[in-house]
Amino acid sequence: MSEAALAMSDAPTPQQVLEEVFGYDSFRDGQADVIEAAVEGRDCLVIMPTGGGKSLCYQVPALVRRGLTLVISPLISLMKDQVDQLRANGVAAACINSTMAREELIDTFNAMYNGELKLVYVSPERVLMPDFIDHLYQLPLSLIAVDEAHCISQWGHDFRPEYAALGRIREHFQQVPVMALTATADEATRGDILHRLSMKDPLVHMGSFDRPNIRYNLVEKHKPLAQLVRYVTNLRGQCGIIYCNSRKRVEQLTEKLCDNHVRAAAYHAGLENTERQRVQEAFQRDDLHVVVATVAFGMGINKPNVRYVVHYDIPRNIESYYQETGRAGRDGLPAEAMMLYDPSDLAWLRRMLDEKEEGAQKQIESHKLNAMGAFAEAQTCRRQVLLNYFGEFREEPCGNCDICLDPPKKFDGVEVAQKALSCVYRVNQSFGIGYVVDVLRGMSNQRVRDHGHEKLTTYGIGREHSHEYWVSILRQLIHRGFLVQNITRSSTLQLTEEARPLLRGEMPLELAVPRLDLTARSRKQDKLAIRHYDKKLFAKLRQLRKQIADDENIPPYVVFNDASLMEMAEMLPTSPGEMLAVNGVGQRKLEKFGDQFLDVIEAHLIQSAE
Repeated sequence: MSEAALAMSDAPTPQQVLEEVFGYDSFRDGQADVIEAAVEGRDCLVIMPTGGGKSLCYQVPALVRRGLTLVISPLISLMKDQVDQLRANGVAAACINSTMAREELIDTFNAMYNGELKLVYVSPERVLMPDFIDHLYQLPLSLIAVDEAHCISQWGHDFRPEYAALGRIREHFQQVPVMALTATADEATRGDILHRLSMKDPLVHMGSFDRPNIRYNLVEKHKPLAQLVRYVTNLRGQCGIIYCNSRKRVEQLTEKLCDNHVRAAAYHAGLENTERQRVQEAFQRDDLHVVVATVAFGMGINKPNVRYVVHYDIPRNIESYYQETGRAGRDGLPAEAMMLYDPSDLAWLRRMLDEKEEGAQKQIESHKLNAMGAFAEAQTCRRQVLLNYFGEFREEPCGNCDICLDPPKKFDGVEVAQKALSCVYRVNQSFGIGYVVDVLRGMSNQRVRDHGHEKLTTYGIGREHSHEYWVSILRQLIHRGFLVQNITRSSTLQLTEEARPLLRGEMPLELAVPRLDLTARSRKQDKLAIRHYDKKLFAKLRQLRKQIADDENIPPYVVFNDASLMEMAEMLPTSPGEMLAVNGVGQRKLEKFGDQFLDVIEAHLIQSAE
């Protein structure tokens, strides 16, 4: 049913809107309850994982309730993406932002006054302007939706003062229901959102934070550049995002990937706005496969077919990690979140934090950083650690993370620990990990000779093992409290009191066998990957989608996402009725694109039968 037809009819039911506008048969967990409450005019706080379907929670009520739904969103790119997708489904939607020409703004306001729009997206800065509030007083507001609502709270990981002031909008429109939505909010953050938005008897929906299609994988950093290049080239042609903590590193990694014939581009706040926009649009349209970015490449990424997200550096908190990894596999198909971890990266973040002014915010950031470190160094199911952080406790391990798929193998580590600790002692506890490993392995380099350490009794006693092996052993000894890295002395290794009984052989010690290869993972069959679809047809459908998207000047997934194409290649629809049975195919998209996709399917079936 088109937007015009919706306006002419009596109010449709949420199920009708879901099927006829968005092309889905059933709601996901929690969506129906939230939508029912919103349709009834009740306030709602919605916590759902990235890719869990938060947008439908306010878009469906917007099409059921009479009047205009105002959506407060933090990024222009995110607004544009949502509006493009709504329009592709035949919904009258628009956004108001600082990049629009005056004539375009006037046209949008006129459409609002004339009742021609159902949803309008605005920034928090815009919505609080007195003249904009004056405009709103003249409109029949049916719902106010606040996206990325964790930004409201000082306890959230991305606190923004302009968001915190959004409580004022509620003072102006006390009778209009408010819906706050976010993917990440612990208990303190949730309470703060409810308070600042003055929510009355709200429905609080806590969806599961679990994204079972994402495989969480952590790999020790040894030669990170080589590790990254090998990982990305093994996934050539797949879309991925690589996050780094500095602009300089973003540039370096992008150059290295391009040198290895990967279609990659850099994205960070130091680039011109036009360049950032170019990169984002190229990525959305599948003209670019990999974006290497700082966290500036953030909330506006609504691309369903990102197959992997790499963290080259450890993030500052679990909320950021969860949001960033959540940009993978939004279509529900298998995806991976891979982190390259070096404890010295964590130590660097702690040192940066120590330089901040004392106060509540520093304590909050310190707590969150410690939790992130605990996740990285966990020897138990990573998904359990992640879910437990958000208060969702699971007894069973997930079976889809590096710890579950390849449990750490233990060995009697007393002898190798004694070798490593003795070497640290013999070099006078005055050198870092790399140098200690060089002495252990008997490396004959200038620096070792300058210090005369080739004459030590520990020189070369570990030459049977690789550099990466000894780095892993030393890190484990740090984690277990036998060594510390003195940040004030260039991260030199120093023995602790706990090392004495171990050096004397007075205590047992089990260590984990070092993991030295990205590919050294159990190749257990992934149940999610078992889809019996025609892969040749899938490739043809993707090619058609790209042609249509280029002609329409929209991202390919706005036509249909990968999951819908995969279902077409599995179900092989040959009529409009059969095509409507495919998830993601609504009436509007069937009318606009259906014939072309049916033609490709029919031609493929004829060719296959010959």
